[in-house]
Amino acid sequence: MTVTLAFIGLGNMGAPMAANLAAAGHRVRGYDKVATCLDAAATAGVTPAASATEAVADADLVFTMLPAGRHVLALYDDILAAARPGTLFVDCSTIDVADARAAHDKATAAGMRMLDAPVSGGVVGAEAGTLTFMVGGEPDDVAHVAPFLDVLGRKTVHCGGPSAGQAAKICNNMILGISMIAVSEAFVLGERLGLSHQALYDVAATSSGQCWALTTNCPVPGPVPTSPANHDYRPGFAAPLMAKDLGLAANAAKATGVRAELGQHAAQLYAAYAQEAGVEADFSGIVRDIREQRDGGPA
Repeated sequence: MTVTLAFIGLGNMGAPMAANLAAAGHRVRGYDKVATCLDAAATAGVTPAASATEAVADADLVFTMLPAGRHVLALYDDILAAARPGTLFVDCSTIDVADARAAHDKATAAGMRMLDAPVSGGVVGAEAGTLTFMVGGEPDDVAHVAPFLDVLGRKTVHCGGPSAGQAAKICNNMILGISMIAVSEAFVLGERLGLSHQALYDVAATSSGQCWALTTNCPVPGPVPTSPANHDYRPGFAAPLMAKDLGLAANAAKATGVRAELGQHAAQLYAAYAQEAGVEADFSGIVRDIREQRDGGPA
């Protein structure tokens, strides 16, 4: 079935997602404040809209992919009145859990339906249509959007009610951030103890230290040829995005009274790294920052 979709936010993630929906035969009206993003999307089959309100008018579904919760909430203030009553809004941004709840409240108060559906898989997954969606909202709405998410990804998990998708995303990435720091520290310790990267990898990858941060995104060159470490730490998943997600997890932990000491510390480490050497690097590049430290100071 061909439907009319609106897609607002045509950056590194949104542009290939909108293009994949257009390639599947759907009418996609796109909007982005950055003119070059809008022009690039147009070459991929997305019909440019002059404004966000124009994009959502008469749309059957509205997708959004924006940097932060404040952008989603401000956009909803502008576009909810322009959409048809009952339109389903699907926010694929990664935002604060409280902001996701507020967005859902705004949408339902305006007579709309809304799902939070953050993604995992990065730009590569967006381009290949292999994303994983973590969805929060009503089961009927999840079922309605499922055929479109199947175009964009390989897996959709209904995590619960409103904001549950965001909760799952930040919890998952807290695990990932902590794991990458642990793997990086282990490799640096191994270096100081005279272990080769390959020897440590061969042991840990088949032992209790096995994890995704080790076997897929190994932070040192050599053991995993496809990891960013073998390509000058070009992202993958950029360090500033990991810093953002860990910050969201830290905020949620504080709000819910969870100590999450490792999560809090990981957020601090990635915030510092992302502001300095890691601003344009993959998040696994934090191993270089760890390597440069000795007993809390420069090597």
